[in-house]
Amino acid sequence: MATWTDAELRQLDDAHEVRVAGRRADGSSRTPKIVWHVVVDGNLYLRSVYGTEGQWYKGVARHFEGFLRWDSATRAVIYTLDGSHDDAIDAAYFAKYGNGAPSRSITTAAARETTLRVDPR
Repeated sequence: MATWTDAELRQLDDAHEVRVAGRRADGSSRTPKIVWHVVVDGNLYLRSVYGTEGQWYKGVARHFEGFLRWDSATRAVIYTLDGSHDDAIDAAYFAKYGNGAPSRSITTAAARETTLRVDPR
């Protein structure tokens, strides 16, 4: 499995948001959607604020492969359900985005069900 470079992880950590898209059956990209993300223990994580009912999440969950775009970079990625660091991910969301309602929404039980680790393909 490919890994993020240190430079990519720094860029991702500094980026306020990323765009994610699942892949279609023919390998093409679904429409990218803006999401919040965090870097924890050298891994990139993201969640659906609407839990499993989020449209972008449903698109990603079809194949658990797709694309990630940030700044001027785009990478083919693999999405893996991974709740093993949920408490640290919650803390990272609050540290990055503040303590407001959006951060509280991305740390609910429903959102935590969709915790995805994102790895380059």
